[in-house]
Amino acid sequence: MTKRPTSFRKPDYWTNNPPPEPAALEKAQEELSPTRYGDWVKDGIAIDF
Repeated sequence: MTKRPTSFRKPDYWTNNPPPEPAALEKAQEELSPTRYGDWVKDGIAIDF
């Protein structure tokens, strides 16, 4: 493990608080759409148009 030099002094603005939990992801308003991605499936085969 890396050790800091003994002369190191942490800045006053540093805290010992843990980082905040990440926010929950929102569900996409639009589902995946072949029009958006340019692929269509016809008879089980993906085709570009």
